[in-house]
Amino acid sequence: MVWQEHITVNPAVVHGKACIRGTRIPVAVVLANLAAGLSPDEIIRSYPSLTPEAIQAALAYAADLAEERVLPLPA
Repeated sequence: MVWQEHITVNPAVVHGKACIRGTRIPVAVVLANLAAGLSPDEIIRSYPSLTPEAIQAALAYAADLAEERVLPLPA
Protein backbone atom coordinates (compact mmCIF):
# COMPACT_ATOMS: atom_id res chain seq x y z
CA MET A 1 0.00 0.00 0.00
CA VAL A 2 1.39 3.35 -1.07
CA TRP A 3 -0.64 5.64 1.14
CA GLN A 4 0.82 8.74 -0.53
CA GLU A 5 -1.38 7.98 -3.54
CA HIS A 6 -4.51 8.39 -1.39
CA ILE A 7 -3.63 11.04 1.21
CA THR A 8 -2.74 14.70 0.79
CA VAL A 9 -1.83 17.59 3.04
CA ASN A 10 -2.69 21.07 1.83
CA PRO A 11 -2.54 24.11 4.14
CA ALA A 12 -5.59 25.53 2.34
CA VAL A 13 -7.74 22.43 2.99
CA VAL A 14 -9.01 21.53 6.48
CA HIS A 15 -6.28 23.66 8.09
CA GLY A 16 -3.51 21.49 6.64
CA LYS A 17 -4.69 18.23 8.19
CA ALA A 18 -4.02 15.00 6.29
CA CYS A 19 -7.08 14.27 4.13
CA ILE A 20 -8.18 11.58 1.74
CA ARG A 21 -7.19 12.78 -1.74
CA GLY A 22 -10.00 14.54 -3.58
CA THR A 23 -12.08 15.01 -0.43
CA ARG A 24 -12.15 17.14 2.69
CA ILE A 25 -12.34 14.02 4.86
CA PRO A 26 -9.51 14.05 7.40
CA VAL A 27 -7.57 10.83 7.88
CA ALA A 28 -8.21 11.25 11.62
CA VAL A 29 -11.97 10.91 11.00
CA VAL A 30 -11.47 7.64 9.15
CA LEU A 31 -9.19 6.32 11.90
CA ALA A 32 -11.55 7.43 14.67
CA ASN A 33 -14.41 5.58 12.99
CA LEU A 34 -12.29 2.43 12.70
CA ALA A 35 -11.23 2.78 16.35
CA ALA A 36 -14.89 3.10 17.33
CA GLY A 37 -15.51 -0.29 15.77
CA LEU A 38 -17.13 0.69 12.49
CA SER A 39 -16.41 -1.53 9.52
CA PRO A 40 -15.01 -0.07 6.31
CA ASP A 41 -18.42 -0.64 4.68
CA GLU A 42 -20.16 1.34 7.42
CA ILE A 43 -17.67 4.19 7.03
CA ILE A 44 -18.17 4.23 3.27
CA ARG A 45 -21.94 4.41 3.77
CA SER A 46 -21.39 7.53 5.90
CA TYR A 47 -18.78 8.97 3.52
CA PRO A 48 -19.67 7.71 0.01
CA SER A 49 -16.66 9.42 -1.58
CA LEU A 50 -14.34 7.05 0.31
CA THR A 51 -13.06 3.81 -1.16
CA PRO A 52 -11.81 0.68 0.57
CA GLU A 53 -8.33 1.59 -0.69
CA ALA A 54 -8.57 5.04 0.93
CA ILE A 55 -9.46 3.44 4.26
CA GLN A 56 -6.53 1.05 3.95
CA ALA A 57 -4.30 4.02 3.10
CA ALA A 58 -5.42 5.76 6.29
CA LEU A 59 -4.31 2.72 8.28
CA ALA A 60 -0.98 2.59 6.44
CA TYR A 61 -0.47 6.31 7.11
CA ALA A 62 -1.16 5.79 10.81
CA ALA A 63 1.25 2.85 10.91
CA ASP A 64 3.99 4.99 9.39
CA LEU A 65 3.32 7.76 11.91
CA ALA A 66 3.53 5.27 14.77
CA GLU A 67 7.03 4.31 13.61
CA GLU A 68 8.26 7.88 13.94
CA ARG A 69 7.69 8.62 17.61
CA VAL A 70 7.49 6.60 20.79
CA LEU A 71 4.97 7.81 23.33
CA PRO A 72 5.52 6.92 26.96
CA LEU A 73 2.77 4.76 28.38
CA PRO A 74 1.64 4.91 31.99
CA ALA A 75 2.79 1.98 34.11
